[in-house]
Amino acid sequence: MNYSKTRKFHKFLRMKKNIIRGWATLKFIWKWLAGKLGFLSFLAPSRYIKRLDFYIIKKFIGTYLFSIILIISISIVFDVNENLAKFAQYHAPFKAIIFDYYANFIPYFANLFSALFVFIAVIFFTSKLTSNSEIIAMLAAGISFKRLLRPYMISCILITMLSYYLSAYVIPHGTIIRQNFESMYKNKKKNTSADNVMLQVDKGVIAYIQHYDDNMKKGYGFSLDKFENKKLIDHMTATEIQYDTISDSKYHWHVSNWKIRHLQGLREHITTGENKDTILLMEPTDLIYSKGQQETFTSPELKAYISKQIDRGSGNVVQYQVEYYNRIASSFASFILTIIGVSLSSRKRKGGMGMYLGLGLALSFIYIMLQTVSATFAIQADAPPILAAWTPNIIFAIIAYFCYRRAPR
Repeated sequence: MNYSKTRKFHKFLRMKKNIIRGWATLKFIWKWLAGKLGFLSFLAPSRYIKRLDFYIIKKFIGTYLFSIILIISISIVFDVNENLAKFAQYHAPFKAIIFDYYANFIPYFANLFSALFVFIAVIFFTSKLTSNSEIIAMLAAGISFKRLLRPYMISCILITMLSYYLSAYVIPHGTIIRQNFESMYKNKKKNTSADNVMLQVDKGVIAYIQHYDDNMKKGYGFSLDKFENKKLIDHMTATEIQYDTISDSKYHWHVSNWKIRHLQGLREHITTGENKDTILLMEPTDLIYSKGQQETFTSPELKAYISKQIDRGSGNVVQYQVEYYNRIASSFASFILTIIGVSLSSRKRKGGMGMYLGLGLALSFIYIMLQTVSATFAIQADAPPILAAWTPNIIFAIIAYFCYRRAPR
């Protein structure tokens, strides 16, 4: 037993020694290349990130993660207390509660309020640095306020990249799982049917479905009209239309009891049949809309869906456009809120940290309110979606400019 432990210890020492040698070798190679190729010295991280920067970055990221863990933990406690009865009523499995619901609940809400967590974290730890006279010492040592912002901006770049990647590619897949769980075990009914659906599936081709059932992927009372030079040339009707869910490619439909009328001037040619496979440039997601559906698309899928719906002449794309632009705007909000937070909390005043935290929470609520109001204006009042998504950032960027001008030098 002791021999085995000794072998493991020596193995650990050899691995540590090899890592130190490898790191030393990489540093030597980099220095040698920097000597041969002078421009590489500009790419060295040590040229831009000093010990002070590492100190602030560590404080920033650590406080940011701590605030997320603290607030999300409180949110989970309230959510469990609110939904425990429903979980018991609908016999939700413990595994599904943990891995299907809360495993996707946590990243969704953490990323949704990521910029505000950044703001609170900046206010909290910068106020602490100020109360300890560390900010005063930095400024007295000749460090400008602009230079002091460098580690904050580096931290924001890391957080922004992570936040956008999660919101654009990772969280949408988790949202689908979470919404399915809610429809099964929280009795949140999803919209699974639609009546009198009409859309343009191709240039000059209009489809109409009297009733569509998304559970069965089947429509009733189907018609398809084809126009050329504003004249009807083909009219197809079918009692039923079924989407082919097992096909290797998209847009495959199966129609039953169909009839096609081909019009040539005053002449008409009629063709009928019982069953027919056809390709129509529409999918079940084009026929039915459920609340929060835009959150289940990744950003590339969202962009493709918006483009496709606009080409079809659909007017039900504003909420998708707001979601697409809001993912970008929310990610960049970290920079603006960080500048405000540092500018406010870097000046030593009476009242201590509590005043800054109170001010930070007030500004956070104002930011959330502006996001909600601007999104509502875009959906209800036909305001440009990109302007609605960026309005809170524009307003807070103006506030950030005045705060920066009044920051201690």
